[in-house]
Amino acid sequence: MKRLRPGLVAVLASLSLAACSTWNPFASGDGKLSALKPLSSPVRTAEIWRTSVGDSGPFVLQPALSGDVVFAAGRDGKVVKLQGGKTVWKTDVGVTVSGGVGSDGQLVLVASPKGDVVALDGANGQVRWKVKVNAEVLAAPAVSDGIVVVRSADSRLFGLEPGNGKQRWVYQRATPPLALRSAAGVVLDDKLILAGFPGGKLAALNPATGALMWEGTVAIPRGATELERVADITSLPVMSARATCAVAYQGRVACFDMANGSTLWTRDLSSSRGLDLDERHVFVTDEKGAVHALDIANGASVWKQDQLAGRSPGRPRVIGAYVIVGDGFGDVHVLRRDDGTLVGRARIVSSAIAADLQRAGSDVVVQTQNGTIYALGVQ
Repeated sequence: MKRLRPGLVAVLASLSLAACSTWNPFASGDGKLSALKPLSSPVRTAEIWRTSVGDSGPFVLQPALSGDVVFAAGRDGKVVKLQGGKTVWKTDVGVTVSGGVGSDGQLVLVASPKGDVVALDGANGQVRWKVKVNAEVLAAPAVSDGIVVVRSADSRLFGLEPGNGKQRWVYQRATPPLALRSAAGVVLDDKLILAGFPGGKLAALNPATGALMWEGTVAIPRGATELERVADITSLPVMSARATCAVAYQGRVACFDMANGSTLWTRDLSSSRGLDLDERHVFVTDEKGAVHALDIANGASVWKQDQLAGRSPGRPRVIGAYVIVGDGFGDVHVLRRDDGTLVGRARIVSSAIAADLQRAGSDVVVQTQNGTIYALGVQ
């Protein structure tokens, strides 16, 4: 019998959060936990505020930001609006929350394992509408410029009317026999929807109609078995005026021309965690827990920080002069953006950080698996 590779087993475990009751802190490493080394002349990190909502349980729930307002939810169905860490309103939507939160400030959206999509008024928390998409939802719904986009666990995309939840369109594509479960949703703006799919494809859709605008190949499945051919995009793509980029597990990092989807460059590098970019670099966390900076022009290596191996670091986020990464033990790590040096560290609570860190100006907002939400400043 052919043995499964340890790395693939680990990622399958970490991405199947909706079927497991615990977070696996070694999911993106080799099981060997690296001791955190003391930092020389560390930058100052400061807790700005902290509060709590219900825990996420087996799901990945993350806050949504609109200006200085934060919307967040727990799996128990409680959705809150926070300002300065203080509760403005709290609403019980009456369903288990497995996908959320998505918001444009006016509309606040969550979804359930049974396909319920609930929209709340951002001003007062009242339920505006509730519809079903008849599919499990693990990702935060997205809303922008007259369209709500809900991604189901089977990778269908539903375009809904923001006023009443009426279905406008559905986008569906063929998927491989085996795909990883993921909480990644879509990137949405007024011009296009970007979504990564099992099998390594990145698609750009028209928000008004759901029609395919272009498709790019991030990874090509390879191997003798279905497990070896898993090459799924399990994190959000990123885009800038120069390029849109995505990364696949057992695949590559790839950047594409925003206008037509033509490939600018590719680089062999496997990740289930995700990436971020600035005007010069693409930052990505690989499956072993190393954080890389690549040249956005050609994919060449700029630096690599591997001191977080075994700690399950998540998606890197660029905040000013730093790259910020949360890990599976509740630590937030600060890397210098120009060379990757570890220069800061903070732990507010001992609970895994599975959700993407959210940028709030020069600060970062973090939601942990036990439901703690806090704003962290780096100086």
